[in-house]
This record gives sequence, structure tokens and C-alpha cells, in this order.
Amino acid sequence: MQQHSDTLKQMGLPNQPQHQPRKKALVQKQKRKCFFLPFYLLFFTLSSLTGSAVWAQSSQDIELQVGVVQRFGEKPKDRLTLKATPGDRLSLRFNQDGLPQILEATELKLEIQMQPLPQPVVEERVVLGSYRSFESAEDTANKWRAKGLEVEIGQPDEWQVWAKRGAYSSPLIRRFLLESLQAQGHNSVYLDTKILQQTPQASWVVNGTRYSQSQLDISAGTGLIKVEKGKEQKTERLYGGSLRLQPNAYGTYTLVNQVPLETYLRGVVPHEIGEEAPYPAIEAQTILARTYVLRNVRRFAIDNYQMCANTQCQVYLGLGDTWPDADRAIAATTGQVLVYQNELIDALYSSTSGGVTAPFNDMWNGPERPYLLPVLDSVGNVWDLSSQSLASEDNFRRFVNIEKGFNEEGDLFRWREESSLDKMNKDLKRYLQDGNSALVNFQTIQELRVLQRSSAGRVLKMAVITDGGVLELEKDEILRAFYAPLSTLFYVEPIYQENTKILKGYAFIGGGFGHGVGMSQTGSHKLAKLGWSSERILSFYYPGTQIQPINESIILWQDPLKEKSEEKVTLRVK
Repeated sequence: MQQHSDTLKQMGLPNQPQHQPRKKALVQKQKRKCFFLPFYLLFFTLSSLTGSAVWAQSSQDIELQVGVVQRFGEKPKDRLTLKATPGDRLSLRFNQDGLPQILEATELKLEIQMQPLPQPVVEERVVLGSYRSFESAEDTANKWRAKGLEVEIGQPDEWQVWAKRGAYSSPLIRRFLLESLQAQGHNSVYLDTKILQQTPQASWVVNGTRYSQSQLDISAGTGLIKVEKGKEQKTERLYGGSLRLQPNAYGTYTLVNQVPLETYLRGVVPHEIGEEAPYPAIEAQTILARTYVLRNVRRFAIDNYQMCANTQCQVYLGLGDTWPDADRAIAATTGQVLVYQNELIDALYSSTSGGVTAPFNDMWNGPERPYLLPVLDSVGNVWDLSSQSLASEDNFRRFVNIEKGFNEEGDLFRWREESSLDKMNKDLKRYLQDGNSALVNFQTIQELRVLQRSSAGRVLKMAVITDGGVLELEKDEILRAFYAPLSTLFYVEPIYQENTKILKGYAFIGGGFGHGVGMSQTGSHKLAKLGWSSERILSFYYPGTQIQPINESIILWQDPLKEKSEEKVTLRVK
């Protein structure tokens, strides 16, 4: 405990930070002073990220760039109120007429003013595909790159792969590209065209003067800034580090929190693992969260920041609800990451596995992760995966009907979710519209049929038979098309109107919540209660991995199209 206390002091953290009860909610389909260390702060240059290996640097704290408000200005009435803590002031830095400006204020209201354009502007992009997850988008982007097409990954709402705007910059080139791809059979590729009459402009008032600029840097003497979102100020967050308002790829703005890695974890760990978690599970979550963010700094390269603050990355809520055990775990594991063959692992984790974890390729395409294997989430002999493959429909149904003997229990462990035919038709039409599918004019679903399961029980392919044709959904696209299942670990049963053979809807019967890849957070609670250490928990869910301190020999991420000996991303010293 003394060692932990000393480390907390080095991080600038108190031993007993404020702790507010954590609110629990079932996701529907789906202050203390923050010190920058007195040494060099390192942060990543993303401009050369594609096609490279990224190497770690020995450092006690790395600066991250987290988009905490991703699309500010999407609505004309968007408002953000930034406040200094009592006795402190905000420092505002921006350029006006080519000259740097510095202002001070205790409070700042960021607003949106819609600016008419002198003449209409055509905004276009060639959309190569839309996806539920970054993993699917990145795999598709890599396939296009392998064919010689320059691409980029965006997230205007869903994840999308675009033909790179800078490379295909004229209307003529974009249309030629579109026609060429469609002629090759890529019929879902389309041109997203918008004609803009006005554009959102960020503005703020200080000392009676209104300023309008596209980029604004905000810092505070204490390193703490409060952010209230919306006119009613219903959402309030306290962030360590500094903030920057900057334009993004969608014609709006992103509020980016520039925050040291270990401080960032204080706003992640409590909200990912839950306050009811035993301490070893909190330590395991901390190491995973640190590994995950460092491996995924490339996600928002298109928007010039690294991570988001929601479930598309990791839930990050700032410093308003920290708690002692999480801070203790962060201090005890400072700089520790999980590696496989000297490379950071793809540190995926989920709420609940349903009794068996999913290999990476059960959910997404792309290179295999040898450490992401099907793991029976039990310390007992409740099932033998080697002799009773869950690829068998009969075996799978028997497995899902077993409710005892696993590391998990409760409503998310086993579930039955029903969806009416009308709801499913609407869900599928929305999905087909997003994918620019010719099948979008179907009238009704006639049958659902599981075509293929993995040995870990996940549905790999499902046929949706409609009056307009047959659609095959694969892996996580199933969860994008239909809201009813909570995971792909399910089987389906038709629901008929009473005393008739008229199809009324479908029941999805299954287990787990989320993708099910890697550590089950619920399962880790049980293992920790059994006395398992964080190292043992991580070895259980990620076989063959090791915990190591961050050092310059560890590869953060390797482009699967390139060799590890090729160009590496540079680190800039601040």
C-alpha cells in the first residue's frame, strides 16, 4: 500500500479522490489537480501512420488526443459552456488576421452561427462502404489499398471507407472512379453529394467582443476544465489537461481533450469495469485500457485526433467520477501493457461473453490474432469445446440452455429478445439504405436462417429471405442490420400469430452482450473473487501474452500490408 501511495503522489493524485456512485444502465443496441510530468511529454505524429509500424517510446506519461465532443455544430443550436474551477481562469489562444491572440476568462460559451456562403458549394465523397465497427472498416480499407486505391476511414455517423478526398479531388475524377468501380461489380459504391448553402461557424464572446475562428486552444492553470453540453447544461464533464476546438472532416467541429495517458485512464477504468469489481479485475481492466488506447491511436487520423470517448473506443467521462481502487490500480500498473511477440495486443474486451469468448475472426475479417482464441469462460468442466464443437446447431442449443457453472450469470449472460416482423422490416430497410443496396425495395422478410456457425458458436453467416430476394449477412453486420440480438451468440425461432401459420416476428435466443472477443468484464469479476491475480486473469483470456512496461522496443501497431522492418511513425517531443 505504501508503494501505491508513493506512486499516487508522483502522479499528482490524492489517495482518496472524490467518488460518486456509478449509475448502471443497459445499453440499448448498444477534482483533483492534473499534473503534467516535468519531463518530456511524447505524442504521436499521425501523418505517416498508414503503411507503417508504430513503435513505443519509454515514457512515464504519453499525451493523448481524445475527441470528447465529436460533431459540434451538427445542429445550429449546439452549445458548449467551458468553465474554470473556482479561483482559476481559462486561457484562450487562437489566431486572428494571422496574429496570435491570448484572452482570459472564467467562463466561455461556444456557439454556432450559420454563415451563408457567397455561392453554393458542392461537397462530395466516394463512399466505398459503411460498417458497424472500426475493425470492419479498417479491414475493407486494407483490401482497397492492396488493390492500389487510396482510401481513408471516416465516421460521419457509422464508420465509412472513402476514396481519399485529396487523391480524387475533382468531380470528373470522382465520377470516373465511381463508374470504373461499378463496372467491376462494386455496385454498393456510391457518390455522397451535398450542396451547401451555409456552413456552421464556431464563435464565442469575451469582454463584449464576439470572435469567430475555426480553431481555439483552451487551458487552465490547474489543468482542470469543466465542460457543459447543451443549452440546458444537462451533460457536465470535468477534464484534465487542455482542450482544443478544431474542424473535422464533416464540416463541423470536434472538441479534443489533450490529456496524459495515466490521467486519461482515471476517466476510463471506473466506467468500463464498474465499481462493484474486485481489485484484481480493476488492475486487469487498467492494463487492457492502457494497451487498447496505445494500439488504437490511428482511429481518427482523418480528423486529426486519436480516440473517441464512447463505446466505439472506450468510455471516457473525464475526472468527475473517479474512485480510489481505480486510481490505486493505475498507480500500481503505471506504464504496463499487454504484448504478444513484442507487439501490443489488440486489447478487445466485452461486457459478457455468454460462456465462451469469440476469436477475432468470428466477428471481423482481417489477420488472425493468435492470442484471441475461443476460451470457455468457466473454471469448471461445464463443456468441452474440443469434443463438442459449437458449430453444430444441436450442440449450440444445448450449450445456450446451460445457465450454471460459468463465470457469468444474469440477464446479459442468457437472454431471449423478440422482434416483430414490422420492426425487423424497418431495421433491414434502414440497413439496406445505408449500404445503397438494390434490395431496399423489398416488402417483407419471409424467413431467417443461420447458415454457418464458428466452433465458438458465433453466427458467421445468416440468410435473410425476403419477397425481393435473399440477403446474406456476415459476422457483426448481423448486429448492424437487426437490433434485437445482443450478440451473435444466438439461434432464432419464428413467432407465429396464435392458431395460425402467419409469421409475426422472430425470437433471438442466446447469450452475452457485445462482440464477446477477449476478456469478459463480468467473468473477470468472478475470477478475481476466486483469488486470481490480474496477471492470471489476463493470461486466461489472452493466452500466450505477457505484461511488460512500455519501452521503445515494443511495436504499438503494425500495418498488416507492411513488414515490421519498414518505416516507423515518428514521435515528436514536446
